[in-house]
Amino acid sequence: MTRYVLRRLIQAVPLLLVISMIVFLLMQLIPGGPTSVYENDPNKTAEDLARLRAEFGLDVPIPQRYANWLGSALRGDFGTSLVTKRPVMAEIGDRLPNTLQLSLLAFACSLLLAIPIGAISAARQYSRFDAVFTTLAFFGQSIPLFWLGLLLIIFFNVTLKQASGAPLLPGGGMSTIGADFDLGDRLRHLILPTLALTFFNMGTHVRYMRSGMLDVMHQDFVRTARAKGLGEFMALAKHALRNAILPLITIIGLELPGLFNGALITETIFSWPGMGRLFFTSIERSDYGVMMGILMMSATLIIVFGLLTDVMYAVLNPRIRFD
Repeated sequence: MTRYVLRRLIQAVPLLLVISMIVFLLMQLIPGGPTSVYENDPNKTAEDLARLRAEFGLDVPIPQRYANWLGSALRGDFGTSLVTKRPVMAEIGDRLPNTLQLSLLAFACSLLLAIPIGAISAARQYSRFDAVFTTLAFFGQSIPLFWLGLLLIIFFNVTLKQASGAPLLPGGGMSTIGADFDLGDRLRHLILPTLALTFFNMGTHVRYMRSGMLDVMHQDFVRTARAKGLGEFMALAKHALRNAILPLITIIGLELPGLFNGALITETIFSWPGMGRLFFTSIERSDYGVMMGILMMSATLIIVFGLLTDVMYAVLNPRIRFD
């Protein structure tokens, strides 16, 4: 196992290098750029635009720009935001905790609900319980997240009111404007975006859990456990569940990097100042430094969590060997 992990980590270095080259090249080829907002300004002369391009480092060939960026990145410096003039890592550091608050809470709620629901649906196949939650899982996968978020805002913020006439739940933001930090207020602002993300994620998680459970619950080792006198609940919970959760582990490994990148649609709809909104804003403003920082962090996390997923496979299934 140790040799396998070390080999994967060594392979990740050239992979990240190739990814950075491709992403940087594609980013430079996008029409427009940081100076495009000034091109139609009558107060800006050609000399002003040339000075701005030099200030942003856009007056040198693309290979040299990449070499400059790579040299700084290897020292842990991902550059400066072209818009805010702050270090890229400072921009990410400000938004990452906000994203983790929302994403981890929604992800945990989704798994805590999806695992037992999927297992029970498989154990009671074709029952009313199975029909109801399988239908809800299809709805969760099919409903556009932006539409679900808008429905929640209309229902809980616009339609339903408290006795005082105030909205039942906040429709956006992290806290009440002008108020000091309060845990209860933060939790109230988390409810609607968490509901939207949880329902959206549950659709996939329930279906994979149910499918995995159906695949293993009739296999020989589960029948043997029943034949030895083990009750139905213990046979499924102790023997079937551990193997049935393997397909879900793959999905979790693929989704975990996204928790750090932010939920772009959800954060935009609910005005949540996280990584998703930061990435969206950086695209609008052609803020190359921030975009590269976020994309490279995403690539690194995908590689790391892919490796952790393979390790978890070996832990949960002793038949899997990598050495």
